[in-house]
Amino acid sequence: MNINEIKSQFPIFSKKINGKQLVYLDSSNSSQKPLSVINRLNDFYKNEFSNIGRSIHSLAVNATNKFEETRVGVKNFINAKFKEEIIFTKNATEAINLVATTFGQKYIKDGDEIIITELEHHSNYVPWNFLRENKKAIIKFAPINEDGDIVISKLQELITSKTKIIAVSHLSNVTGTIVPIKEIIEIARKKNVPVLVDGCQSVPHISVDVSDLDCDFYAFSGHKVYGPTGVGILYAKKKWLEKLPPYIGGGAMISEVKKDKITYAPLPEKYEAGTMPTAEVITFNESIKFIKSIGMDNLIKHEKEITNYALEKLKKINSLKIIGNPKNKAGVIAFTLKGVHPHDIATILDEDGVAIRAGHHCCQILHERLNLTATARASIGIYNTKEDIDILCKAIENCRKVLDLK
Repeated sequence: MNINEIKSQFPIFSKKINGKQLVYLDSSNSSQKPLSVINRLNDFYKNEFSNIGRSIHSLAVNATNKFEETRVGVKNFINAKFKEEIIFTKNATEAINLVATTFGQKYIKDGDEIIITELEHHSNYVPWNFLRENKKAIIKFAPINEDGDIVISKLQELITSKTKIIAVSHLSNVTGTIVPIKEIIEIARKKNVPVLVDGCQSVPHISVDVSDLDCDFYAFSGHKVYGPTGVGILYAKKKWLEKLPPYIGGGAMISEVKKDKITYAPLPEKYEAGTMPTAEVITFNESIKFIKSIGMDNLIKHEKEITNYALEKLKKINSLKIIGNPKNKAGVIAFTLKGVHPHDIATILDEDGVAIRAGHHCCQILHERLNLTATARASIGIYNTKEDIDILCKAIENCRKVLDLK
């Protein structure tokens, strides 16, 4: 696999940052976009634009067909059983809120329990907190150990007869922990507890097969999978989508509207009210094609090689501490420099053209658990090379020099 050829497909890398070559190590935040994706978005707006599911003229029919092609593309990409199990939202946050709101409305009552973990992004905590506030539900946190792995035995102990759902990330956006989702789901199945998986970080970097996992819900965002912003995907088993109430009311999600009664559209339209992000959804299919052209196995192998190289190099830098040492780790590396605020690290690195993220990464509970207020984070994408890591390490050494660190 020729990474330089792949990298050349991303126009952003011809750009200079402060006169320096751009080294983009913030893919966990959002990935850069290949030219094929950019061109597809432009082409749709220039030559094919129409709203979907309403008109019968040629442009509308074509747009509707292309929109549904993406649904099939996503179904095949994550190996869902039915295309109706794929619901488009504006992002993964909305997808999780959709489940929390509708599931909570139907199944959560005072004293019922929801289990999440100390690894969770705010997107997979705040929606459940709404149920704690509005329905007096109880949220339990499965703990992590010092390495950043979920303590599965402790999670299992949290399950009671009042447990209504487990919501857990597949891959941590701080420690890079690849969570043993299948094991958690098998435990939950024995107790007849459904499981929602936050797959934002996992789908771009590891193979995801929702049928094999047997999860009830799986959410992720297009913009992290080399696709456009404005597209979220919720996979949900058909049995749940048929049972749960609609999320947002309006046009397109109805079958018949009368003064005394409204009937709702069949799946998946029941959950796709109003004008959808048509161009972005259609373009996302191009993102899937881009990943398939590389091959998921090739992508995983490459990112693992770059991650291992980065860990080896970073460990040699004085006063740098890598956060977490999980059993299975993806290309997310959070770190600290003794005596330096992560924001200062990121600012100085930016002067050398190196883009990383600094802060709590929408994981304040995890940072509190680790006795940290913030971390710096480098995250790997398909376009990253060993040269990028060398530049990162050189920039960190420059940061130490600027700040006169011993």
